[in-house]
Amino acid sequence: MKRKVLNKKITWGVIGAGDVCEKKSVPAMYKLPGSEVKSVMRRDRQRGLDYIRRHHIPNYCTDAEEIFQDPDVDIVYIATPPSSHTELAIKAARAGKPVYVEKPMAATYADCIKMNKAFHEAGIPLFVAYYRRTLPNFLKIQQLIDDGVIGEVRTVSIVMNKQPIPDNVRHLAFNWRVIPEIAGGGYFFDLASHQLDFLDFLFGPISEASGISYNQAGLYDAEDVVSGSFKFNNGVIGSGIWCFSASASADIDKTTIVGSRGMIEYATFGDPTVKLTSDEKGEEIFPFTTPVHIQQFLIQTIIDELNGEGACPSTGESAARTNWVMEQLIKG
Repeated sequence: MKRKVLNKKITWGVIGAGDVCEKKSVPAMYKLPGSEVKSVMRRDRQRGLDYIRRHHIPNYCTDAEEIFQDPDVDIVYIATPPSSHTELAIKAARAGKPVYVEKPMAATYADCIKMNKAFHEAGIPLFVAYYRRTLPNFLKIQQLIDDGVIGEVRTVSIVMNKQPIPDNVRHLAFNWRVIPEIAGGGYFFDLASHQLDFLDFLFGPISEASGISYNQAGLYDAEDVVSGSFKFNNGVIGSGIWCFSASASADIDKTTIVGSRGMIEYATFGDPTVKLTSDEKGEEIFPFTTPVHIQQFLIQTIIDELNGEGACPSTGESAARTNWVMEQLIKG
């Protein structure tokens, strides 16, 4: 794909201004050198105006078309729920705008394919917010594996237990993360997507996946328990169990990578510590600090790529693979 090289300050237009835009993403866009945010679109006028006032962003609108047609906007950040990603991204592609879209990439794998086709035809890049591909603690895991510290990788296993959402949130009329037609699934789509995408980054594409999903607690329409297994093209075998209706005492977020000479353990969310246990040195702990704006390193790679100075590691092609895996795991 031919890249548009800008070699100037990158100007962002933002569609959606919810929780993810408060601290994780947008502040990095206007704080990083060579980057600025010109305009924010949000349907709720009062909240939109409040957002740009607090973040010192000059423009606000209620129609995304204003951002698509703005000649000053170099790239569009889509931070809306997944079901709207496809329509908005394709409109941006037709307007000649690269896009950075929140994860999961879309509500369905079929929609991911449509998005990638539109950007391929337009000859412009599509980036997806799987920012763990650039965080220091996750890059340390990659380094340990690449350096052969745990030998040949054999298996990877994910265990995630979370207690149900609190009553005061559960009974809200709109909680899009557990509405399948909006989110693609439940909290599995929201959280496991990060876990599975990072494994794609480490080991390459998953070629086979199957699983079972079920709604045990009946708190909402989406699945709250998923169990599955998968195989990477390189022969590594993986498994996962996710429960979003567990006891608070069972709370866990742990991924274990087992090799022929050791293993690596880490949490995908929260604690950024990496634990290595090797036949050679025994147990080693690598502490890290999570950046204030957690997407900043990935956003920097986007700025660099648009200026012809590097490449972003999270693309529409890689992100679509994660959607495919998640769909295979919940099919049962």
